[in-house]
Amino acid sequence: MNTKELLKKVRKIEIKTRRLSDHIFGGEYHSTFKGRGMTFSEVRQYQFGDDVRSIDWNVTARYNEPYVKVFEEERELTMMLMVDVSGSELFATTNQFKKDVLTEISATLAFSAMQNNDKVGLILFSDEVELFIPPKKGKSHVLRIIRELLEFKPKSKETNIGEALKFLTNVMKKKAIVFVLSDFIADDYDNTLRIVGNKHDVTGIRVYDEKEEYIPNLGMIQVQDTETGGVKLINTSSKKVRHEYWRYHLEKVDYFNNAFTKSGSGVINCRVDESYVKKLLGYFKRRG
Repeated sequence: MNTKELLKKVRKIEIKTRRLSDHIFGGEYHSTFKGRGMTFSEVRQYQFGDDVRSIDWNVTARYNEPYVKVFEEERELTMMLMVDVSGSELFATTNQFKKDVLTEISATLAFSAMQNNDKVGLILFSDEVELFIPPKKGKSHVLRIIRELLEFKPKSKETNIGEALKFLTNVMKKKAIVFVLSDFIADDYDNTLRIVGNKHDVTGIRVYDEKEEYIPNLGMIQVQDTETGGVKLINTSSKKVRHEYWRYHLEKVDYFNNAFTKSGSGVINCRVDESYVKKLLGYFKRRG
């Protein structure tokens, strides 16, 4: 992809996702993810209905009339986007790869954070951490994140979610809002997730293709594993084969849902051909 094509793609995603974050997600994001607490703002004269516990007795004594302390929410937060760039994200049976949907969701979340003056960082991972962009504020920073999501070429095609979560615990010492975006065709990450969930506000967003749920009866077909490159002949006319395929998918989904739920983290399941807008809004409203 040359520079001109890349900038065109970045601009297209910016227009679509920023409109969503400005008009739909900004307020929901703000009400869902609270600040770190209340910070002192000013003192003002007491008004009828004010909580007497907020009276500033020192100022009251000085001016011989009641004054109260005013506090406001310390709003600034840090969002970390952890995005799977392994080979399985380049699977599609519709008009969009899973990677495309992950990119749009990430951009929408990043612009929502930017609108609320929060920092945004990015971790791209396969079976290793491929790229780390430390959290910063501003539009140019968010656009850089989108560019990396669009054009980054990972060294590995395999997946290790646990390694990415371990890396997060090492680089993020303060509490952050963490979104882990993947198809979660993986396991062995529940223990690390539990540690991360104790410190950070974590949400797992699983993006999947409908053909990963079941395999149709197409007779004898050749399939390739997008992560290992291995090729197999599969007899899809066999009910047993189709059942095993479905059972394998179900095991991964159950593991994902249970691992995130037990760690106190949020869960979003979104099929490629479904509206991620509705999924995100529904999740924000349930949490808000």
